[in-house]
Amino acid sequence: MSFLNLFKTDSTRRAVLTAGQVVPESARCVQCGICSYNCPIGIDVRAHVWRNESIVHSECLTCGECVARCPRGALRFAQTDLFKRSGA
Repeated sequence: MSFLNLFKTDSTRRAVLTAGQVVPESARCVQCGICSYNCPIGIDVRAHVWRNESIVHSECLTCGECVARCPRGALRFAQTDLFKRSGA
């Protein structure tokens, strides 16, 4: 990996984090609670997954801790147009 690709990956990661949300795949979830335990804000991510709802909590930082810590891969990031600029 070259030095320039390192920055490209980081900028892509920031773009996904600012324009995305955490989406569950409830069929993969075993309700272990690791996602909720590792949330720095204290959001009950497990409850959202149980109801098969995206994490649209107003305090969610989209830090990715719940996605990274899920042992079953039941969480992922998805693009959203919440902050999409009109006419740009």
